[in-house]
Amino acid sequence: MSLHSLTPYIPYAFALLVATPFLVLLRQFVHYYINAKERELKSAGMLVGQESRVQAFERMTLFLERIKPSHLVQKFNKELAIHEFIFLTEKSIQEEFEYNSTQQLYISSVNWQNIIAAKNKVVSLLHSTYEGLGAEANLDDFKTVFLMNYSQEGDGVGNTIDEIRKELLLLNFNH
Repeated sequence: MSLHSLTPYIPYAFALLVATPFLVLLRQFVHYYINAKERELKSAGMLVGQESRVQAFERMTLFLERIKPSHLVQKFNKELAIHEFIFLTEKSIQEEFEYNSTQQLYISSVNWQNIIAAKNKVVSLLHSTYEGLGAEANLDDFKTVFLMNYSQEGDGVGNTIDEIRKELLLLNFNH
């Protein structure tokens, strides 16, 4: 092959030689841009995860507020028999708990166990108050004794809410 036969290709070789640094720079820019977008999406995903956790804390705090005996005694018609009140109250607590049960994914296992214990304590107190009073009591007497029994045992629901707040504060502090 002679040099003369390669002459028509010299402009192409020159163009390739000039374009190569630009192509390398373009490749580096695209690589940097893609990595930056991946980091942005990951951090956005973390924010979404944090928002989900905050929502879980809010929902479970609302659940606990609703099962406080001071709120439960205001629910339902005063014309109910005690066993009807207990049935409806327990059903309401269980349905709301089941509705919110997926929130355990975002709450520490310790706080989730505290939530379950608080719920079970309230339900158990409903039944033990009924057993202690007997069938001859009226609903107003039952509600009064229920509230007194709860206050004597300590505010388990309120303590659980406080622990959830602490966990939320730790979550916000760490991010």
